[in-house]
Amino acid sequence: MTGLSIAAAVAALTAPGAPFEMEDRVIRGIPTRVWKNAPPSLRAVFEGSRAHGDLPFLVYEDERLSYAEHYRRGAALARALVGRFGIAKGDRVAIAMRNFPEWSIAFWAAASIGAIVVPLNAWMTGAELRYCLEDSGARLLVADAERVERLLPHLAGLRLDAVLVARAARALPAGALSFDDALGDDGPLPEAAIDPEDDATIFYTSGTTGRPKGALGTHRNICGNLLSAAYARARVLLRRGEPLPAPGTAPKTATLLSVPFFHATGCHSVLCANLHGGNKLVLMHRWEPERAMQLIERERVTGFGGVPSMAWQVLEHPAFDRYDLSSVDSISYGGAPAAPELVARIKEKFPRVMPGNGYGLTETSSITSQNAAEDYQRKPDSAGLPIPVCDLRVVDAAGRDVPAGEIGELWIKGPNVVKGYWNKPEATAASFGEGWLHTGDLVRIDAEGFLYILDRVKDMLIRGGENVYCVEVEDALYSHPAVMDAAVIGIPHRVLGEEVGAVVQAAPGAAVSEAALQRHVAERLAAFKVPVRILLQNEPLPRNANGKILKRELRAAFA
Repeated sequence: MTGLSIAAAVAALTAPGAPFEMEDRVIRGIPTRVWKNAPPSLRAVFEGSRAHGDLPFLVYEDERLSYAEHYRRGAALARALVGRFGIAKGDRVAIAMRNFPEWSIAFWAAASIGAIVVPLNAWMTGAELRYCLEDSGARLLVADAERVERLLPHLAGLRLDAVLVARAARALPAGALSFDDALGDDGPLPEAAIDPEDDATIFYTSGTTGRPKGALGTHRNICGNLLSAAYARARVLLRRGEPLPAPGTAPKTATLLSVPFFHATGCHSVLCANLHGGNKLVLMHRWEPERAMQLIERERVTGFGGVPSMAWQVLEHPAFDRYDLSSVDSISYGGAPAAPELVARIKEKFPRVMPGNGYGLTETSSITSQNAAEDYQRKPDSAGLPIPVCDLRVVDAAGRDVPAGEIGELWIKGPNVVKGYWNKPEATAASFGEGWLHTGDLVRIDAEGFLYILDRVKDMLIRGGENVYCVEVEDALYSHPAVMDAAVIGIPHRVLGEEVGAVVQAAPGAAVSEAALQRHVAERLAAFKVPVRILLQNEPLPRNANGKILKRELRAAFA
């Protein structure tokens, strides 16, 4: 490392007049450091995208959408939302679809008129989608044909003013409209006054009660993430001793989107960041590693990643050497545990690439910490340094700060922390207090300030970047008449990080198979939540004196 020290790099980047200068603002009564130069709203970001003109923005299969055409279609939909469907500031507009170009168009159109965008997990069952639509009070749904088909048994009971269907291959349900036919006339965006603290999104994340919780994000939350991502890249350059590019001169990149738009990473750190920077974004119908390599070669992709499992799948694919992947200069990932050996494998296969990872949550609007380049090589088991606008605390069970280097629960404060959970005051009070988000993650912070994620206080596991709350799967298992007791645990997996496993005590006299229980869960929950292994036993599950199942003992059964 021949460049600046960590402290010197932070000081240079955040000094008065520097690109990442900070200032103090009072947010919901709490003094908070914010990025001084962050865009004020998503509308401002979308309006600014017009400057990129005919540069390519979205590539999907053989379709290409320039920035100019993307803006034209987004503005046309915004005009229809206001003029035809009566959508006003604060109304909820839900999106449920794959990573189609229409997802981006719908997102920017709704956000730019002050509506609250509700991205829904496209893997959800019809019943799960219905719950989120009802809970959010969505007035309008933009969905692809697959999601509409899944929702058909529930549509009649939903209070939706309109359903817009993208890429329909068959007749539309009664009352639904084609996405393209719903677009308004060409023209500017409808007028809308949007403040940085106005509500912008509701991202649903699994809840410990088994019901998803809607994290209510603001325009400041998301727009600040743009600077957080740029700051992390700038810090790498200064740490290396390289100069920062002059404003507006950074080379354009091409990113392969391998994670869903409906996650905070895919939306805030990929979609929003690339539109803001004028970069090309290459979409995939679904993740498949060889198809990813084909697109990297064809589109001269400079960066890919997503979650660690995706990097592993490319690195270990038998067809790896058949493709020209020399354009790649960045591989970044997060959202799931990453084995330190992944860094070494990336350097072996991509010698000039400096990988990176990070830590963040839906509730922190993506980025909280970043680790990249030489710092990541030094500390491959760390999630990196916090972004300067974020304060971190490590506390014990009573909320008292623990000594430096010791393990405790991570609390986060900053302009990236969402307001709370939509329509759930008790859950909000339990997880947010005086500006601090109580993450439920067990961590330690070393002497240099690097964050290490060790375990989770919450009963949750992460499979390939998807959060799975154990109680939700346990509830599905308990609903089977042959199940007397059940415990869901994470099975370590080299590529996915974790897989879903379960131990089940069968009811006396009951006969049930692993496959039958898996089918039972699959009928009730999204596919990624279905246990890959279920161990059946007749004896009771081990519990402590308080009646809590001793999952540590059960994990040994899967070793």
